[in-house]
Amino acid sequence: MILDNIVADKKVRLAEHKQRISEKEMKERALASTRKSISFYDALAKDGLSIIGEFKKASPSMGKIAMTMELTDRIEEYNRSADAISCLTEEDHFLGNVDYFMEIRNISGLPMIRKDFIIDAYQIYEAKVIGADCILLIAAILSDEKLKEFYALASSLGMDALVEVHDEEEMRRALSIHPKIIGVNNRNLKDFTISLDNTKRLRPMVPEDIVFVSESGVTQKEHIRFLKECKVDALLIGGAFMLSEHPEHLAKEWKDIYNYNK
Repeated sequence: MILDNIVADKKVRLAEHKQRISEKEMKERALASTRKSISFYDALAKDGLSIIGEFKKASPSMGKIAMTMELTDRIEEYNRSADAISCLTEEDHFLGNVDYFMEIRNISGLPMIRKDFIIDAYQIYEAKVIGADCILLIAAILSDEKLKEFYALASSLGMDALVEVHDEEEMRRALSIHPKIIGVNNRNLKDFTISLDNTKRLRPMVPEDIVFVSESGVTQKEHIRFLKECKVDALLIGGAFMLSEHPEHLAKEWKDIYNYNK
């Protein structure tokens, strides 16, 4: 399965990272950080639709993405129209790295989530060091124990965590740790097929006081209208924004559709 391959490659990369900067040193750097996180939760919890604009250079489903604009220009458009930014740091399948994250961090005042396949506390300390405000925790690759441990660690470092699920069992596991933000991935991480019905089916399980994010597969106006009926709080938009020559216009149009029923 694709997800298994990604995690296997992540373990190799993780060992390489630890050779460059030891676990002890990364933890010390994180604990010594004086940067105050920007609330990812607050950015998504406000009234109306919130949008997380994603930056990625590739994905298993899309392959390598042809850049429609320079990174700086793209982030400036996100700064004017999105509520938060997601940056892929996974190297092998999404062609990301922490350098891209830090480059974006330097030119954006929006809260940022480190989107990666987190399987080790090292990555959470590293997220703090590079300026992340939030981390992604994928229920499908974490045990109940690790999910709880990593959520608590992120909180102790002043970061939010978006807990991602894609079926009922993962949702039950995620809810057991009482997260502030839950994301439903409309893409099946085992075979990478997409269905927005994931969001519709799982939405009723989530209490109203938890921010609900729909992730992946949103590409057109009809999707926005469908997800409005599902009462999502936020959308994470990746491919559609990366392929757009003007993601700012797209974000504003979709917010208008959601917020004003156009």
